[in-house]
Amino acid sequence: MTQEAHVTQGPLTTEAGAPVADNQNSETAGVGGPVLVQDQALLEKLAHFNRERIPERIVHARGAGAYGTFTLTRDVSEWTRAKFLSQVGKQTETFLRFSTVAGNLGSADAVRDPRGFALKFYTEDGNYDLVGNNTPVFFIKDAIKFPDFIHTQKRDPYTGSQEADNVWDFWGLSPESTHQVTWLFGDRGIPATLRNMNGYGSHTYQWNNEAGEVFWVKYHFKTDQGIKNLTTDEANQLSGMDPDSHQRDLRESIERGDFPSWTVQIQVMPAAEAATYRFNPFDLTKVWPHADYPPIEIGKLELNRNPENIFAEVEQSIFSPAHFVPGIGPSPDKMLQGRLFAYGDAHRYRVGINADHLPVNRPHATEARTNSRDGFLYDGRHKGTKNYEPNSFGGPFQTDKPLWQSTPVGGDTGHHVAPLHAEDNDFVQAGNLYRAMTADEQGRLIDNLAQFISKVSRDDIAERAVNNFRQADGDFGKRLESAVSALRA
Repeated sequence: MTQEAHVTQGPLTTEAGAPVADNQNSETAGVGGPVLVQDQALLEKLAHFNRERIPERIVHARGAGAYGTFTLTRDVSEWTRAKFLSQVGKQTETFLRFSTVAGNLGSADAVRDPRGFALKFYTEDGNYDLVGNNTPVFFIKDAIKFPDFIHTQKRDPYTGSQEADNVWDFWGLSPESTHQVTWLFGDRGIPATLRNMNGYGSHTYQWNNEAGEVFWVKYHFKTDQGIKNLTTDEANQLSGMDPDSHQRDLRESIERGDFPSWTVQIQVMPAAEAATYRFNPFDLTKVWPHADYPPIEIGKLELNRNPENIFAEVEQSIFSPAHFVPGIGPSPDKMLQGRLFAYGDAHRYRVGINADHLPVNRPHATEARTNSRDGFLYDGRHKGTKNYEPNSFGGPFQTDKPLWQSTPVGGDTGHHVAPLHAEDNDFVQAGNLYRAMTADEQGRLIDNLAQFISKVSRDDIAERAVNNFRQADGDFGKRLESAVSALRA
C-alpha cells in the first residue's frame, strides 16, 4: 500500500505562479542555437535543484521518522506539574526521529552504531523535545570531548575512511567509554528493525511539582514488539541487499496498520538523594540500577502516521534538549549542559534561524509568541505586531514563573572534575553488563570487539584497548586479549 498522491488541478507554474508554456524544451536562439538566459522557468528550476539539499547533520544524518501519540496511563502529578502529564488518558501528538550516529545520509541502516531516539511532544505549553538514544549510556561524560569523539568516528581527513587507529586510540585513552562500547559491540549493537529496539532519554532530567519539590528522572521506552537484533554477518548481508531496510520497515509497518509502540517508564530519584548516592547520578556513562530506583510505567507511545515528505518532515525536523515545558528542566549532567547549546546552534546553521517555523517543528497544540523577526525562511507571521517587550499594545508578556526549579550551586569557577562519590568508577558497570550476558552473548561480544581491535596498526593502541575491558572483568579481558592476538598473529 502506498500513500495516495495529492494532485493539484491546473497548469504547471513557476514559483511565482506564472504558467509554464513548455517544460520539455529550453528556450533557445533558433532551432539549434544556445539557450537564452531569459528562460526564467529553466533558470528557476535549475537554481532550485542546486539548493534542494541543506547541509546534512554532522551526526545523526541518516534518519527516519513518524508521527504518533503519547498516552498517559499513570498519575505523575506527585513528581511534575507538566500539563501534558496531568491526567490519566490524556493524549499528546508526537514526532519521533530515529537515526544512526556516525554514518552519512547515504549510509546503510543495518550498521553497528547507536541509534538516535529523538522525540518531540507537541504539548499545550509548547514543544518538549526528548533527545535520546537506544542505549541508556554514552561514550563520554563531558561535552567538551564530543567533537574529538565524533572526529574519531568520521572519515579521517587524510585517508577519507574511518580508521580503527583513531577509534581505538580515543576509546583506549578514554576509559569512561568502556561501558557504552560493551553495549555497542554486544547483541544490541545492530537492531533488526527500528521497531524492535528500546529508547532511552539517557540523560538525567529534573521534574518539579506544584509544591516546588524537585526530582531527578530517567526515561525508558520499552519496545512492545520485543527486542530483535542482527548478527554482524546478517547485518553485512542486509546492508548490501537493502541499505534502506530500517526506514522501509518502519514506513511499511505503519502503512499496513501495524503501528509500533513502546511502554514508557521512568526512574525517579528525590533530589536530596543525589549528593550522597553511591556514584554520580548525572554521569551519562552510568545507569541507575533498577534495584535502587525501580522503573515506573507511566504511558504508551504509538507511531501511527508516516510523514508525507521526507525532506520537509524528517530532514528539516529539529530537536533540542533545551526545549522544555513547565515542570521539566535540565540537570547538572555535563553532557546535557553542552547539548542545550549545541543542538539549537546546529539547527540555526543547518536549516536556518527560523527553522522552528516549519510545520514539523512549530508547536501544534499552541502557538509560538516571540519578538524575533526577519531572517532566512521568515514567513511574516507577526504582521504588524510590535517586536519588543514590555509594550502597551497587547504584546506577549513574561509569566514570572520559571519552567523548572533552581539548583543550588557554589564554589570557585574552574575546570573541575565532577565531585567524587563512593563508587565512581569507569569499569564497574561495564563488568556488570558483561557478567549479565549469556555465554553465547559473551562470545559474540568478544568476537565483534576482536575483529575491530585487530585492525589497528600499533600494538600499544590494541593493548590499551584490551586493558580497559580487563579492568571491567578479568575473564572479559583475558578472552579478548587471546582473540585479538590470534587475529593479529
